[in-house]
Amino acid sequence: MDYEDTIAAISTPVGEGAISIVRMSGPEAIQVGDRLFRGKRPLSQVKTHTIHYGKMIDPENGKAVETVMVSVMKKPNSYTREDIVEINCHGGLNSVNRILGLILDQDVRMAEPGEFTKRAFLNGRIDLSQAEAVMDLIRAKTDRAMDVAMSQMEGRLSTLVRGLRKQLLDILAAVEVNIDYPEYDDAEVVTGEILRDRSAAVRNHIDQVLSTARQGKILREGLSTAIIGRPNVGKSSLLNHLIHENKAIVTDIPGTTRDIIEDYVNIRGVPLKLIDTAGIRETTDEVEKIGVARSRSALANADLILFLLNAHEPLADDDRRLFQAIGNTPAIILLNKTDLPQKIEIEEVNRLAAHRSVIRLSLKNEQGVEKLEDAINTLFFDRNLSANHEEAYVSNVRHIALLKTARSALSDAITAADQGLPVDLAQIDVKRAWDTLGEIIGETVSDSLINELFSKFCLGK
Repeated sequence: MDYEDTIAAISTPVGEGAISIVRMSGPEAIQVGDRLFRGKRPLSQVKTHTIHYGKMIDPENGKAVETVMVSVMKKPNSYTREDIVEINCHGGLNSVNRILGLILDQDVRMAEPGEFTKRAFLNGRIDLSQAEAVMDLIRAKTDRAMDVAMSQMEGRLSTLVRGLRKQLLDILAAVEVNIDYPEYDDAEVVTGEILRDRSAAVRNHIDQVLSTARQGKILREGLSTAIIGRPNVGKSSLLNHLIHENKAIVTDIPGTTRDIIEDYVNIRGVPLKLIDTAGIRETTDEVEKIGVARSRSALANADLILFLLNAHEPLADDDRRLFQAIGNTPAIILLNKTDLPQKIEIEEVNRLAAHRSVIRLSLKNEQGVEKLEDAINTLFFDRNLSANHEEAYVSNVRHIALLKTARSALSDAITAADQGLPVDLAQIDVKRAWDTLGEIIGETVSDSLINELFSKFCLGK
């Protein structure tokens, strides 16, 4: 697909820095570059994938406005499979905006969010799952999340999906031959049993992929982790310790934290969105009541709960109510202040914990945090997870939903075959599974969905 217009955008974050990049892509990119750039040779005469020193010129007065390095990537061997010119300039806000303004004055259109990657997809450079992996890579918060995104960008998920679709297409083709050309003696006769067995084989493969969905989703989106407990048990100290920063105010005065405080942290490759909540207790203070209400909301929406107890005090009724409030949410029970004489009823704690991990901490003496990190990793991941296993992860919510829909369609086909329905009826569900898997890689997807997905990209990508 060839576009008639040329687009441009700033591809680096807004602000001051050493270098900023303005990117152009389209049929006029090199010609526009020649009108604005002065170097040893015109860009139209240089080799592809080379970079050149020179100056950007205002064509109205011939005045040099910036010293730049310009990269040229000629079609089809470029990210968008179009001619691409990237201007590397000094990282000042005025400098990069001035260059972008000169380019836009040359009848070049401002790119929409994600439009460079959208063109890469529509021009066949990458498929839809690889395009989505671009943003996953940008947003990755841990090395593990980057590995999963890189795996998807390299096409491992695409290869898997295409393999599954090929198996389903073989089923569909064989059924069609039986229906349209029954006289062919050498054609395989597809019975209900054959259709069921082959559909079951694909469904089992989908099950294997979906078995990684929970971990993959965690790596992609992170765990919303609420740190809860009564006032003055050490919640803010734990947050500060995990993020290695004094972000939360720590005092001996109960009720110091009045609102929730959030930050991200990497725990053994697991991204955690830590939420330091206000101490949950009965209070008459109106401001503290608001904080407690927000804490209860964070508790209800958490993927993981770190529940702190004061080992130097007996269990309070507020502690017992918090055990009930946790419900079935994954949680780790932390006994803090173990450097002081223990007064908490440990047997009751173990009973209320209901087989959850109970870890002894002394945040004052920096003891026990490594055991907490181990417990988080063990709770959500196999500690011996290999890089090859990570490559099989499916982490995108859209992909997970489509895999589940395809699995359901195959289950319907298997049920139809078991019930003795004609194979041409059972194949309708096989076709539905084939179409659904195609949506993952963009082979059977609507224009509106494509526009929606790329609108979530950052500008210039």
